Amino acid sequence: MAVMEFREAVRLAMIEEMERDERVFLMGEEVGLYDGAYKVSKGMLERFGPMRVVDTPISEAGFAGIGIGAAMVGLRPIIEFMTWNFSIVAMDQIVNHAASILYMSGGQFNIPIVFRGPNGAAGQLGATHSRSLEATYAHWPGLKVVTPATPADAKGLLKSAIRDDNPVLVMESELMYGMKGEVPEDPEFLIPLGVGEIKRPGKDVTVVAHSKSYHLAEMAAQELEKDGIEVEIIDPRTIRPLDIELIVSSVKKTNRLVIVDECAPFGGVASEITYHVQLRAFDYLDAPIVRVTTKDTPAPYAKNLYEYWMPRLDEVIEAIKKVLYR
Repeated sequence: MAVMEFREAVRLAMIEEMERDERVFLMGEEVGLYDGAYKVSKGMLERFGPMRVVDTPISEAGFAGIGIGAAMVGLRPIIEFMTWNFSIVAMDQIVNHAASILYMSGGQFNIPIVFRGPNGAAGQLGATHSRSLEATYAHWPGLKVVTPATPADAKGLLKSAIRDDNPVLVMESELMYGMKGEVPEDPEFLIPLGVGEIKRPGKDVTVVAHSKSYHLAEMAAQELEKDGIEVEIIDPRTIRPLDIELIVSSVKKTNRLVIVDECAPFGGVASEITYHVQLRAFDYLDAPIVRVTTKDTPAPYAKNLYEYWMPRLDEVIEAIKKVLYR
């Protein structure tokens, strides 16, 4: 094990896979000469050269389409968006082409491509730079959506995504790039897509939280532990495919569920999890399912409004106490 930052774990995953497979290459805005907007690809241009670390113009639809074409002819591109907010410009390429070509070609063309970059709100960046888009992209059959919460998960999930023969969207939180944690140095360390993890065992209430929200749930659990409340935290790690069996199993044990999710509330990840749990574990629930999400408005810029708009620690604690009738 080595202790490294989240960004270093992402970089290590890309380096290991590029060294293992010469078909893998990285392309995006400022990934080369500038070492990446968040220094995720630092040193990779020097290491692999401009044919495999490719700087692009500001043209998300263009380089997303080039990546899909490259994947169709046997390469394995990693396409970096400077932020997933900008991926909306390339949404036609992602959902109408990357997600659909295998099906529409009758199985003739796999699309082994990874789209990755920072997702979600990262401070006072305004409405157009603060969207959490995992639920949006998980809506489309043919796409896999990955949301790592720790440096170790970032490495293991990204390596699995690069080796997958289907389009995988890896959504990293901008605010976690500097976070440190233990990361296995084994170049064959892989985390299977679609397998969640119980990150904190407990018996009183299940809390499902992914990406940055996991850390908010962990803070709430530590606070409630002082009152003798044992919170079980499940990190799904991938939104699609979703490890719903792990979540249902936990709910059957605790009989209560809170979901913390930075997506907008209408049609978000929390809504999908709620549907599946009530379908499969309705008779086990001793309280209505409660979700904690962003508010149902565009992200405000003002600091006090932004902090109110985001899921907050006090909201998570209140939600847990609510399902426990405390």
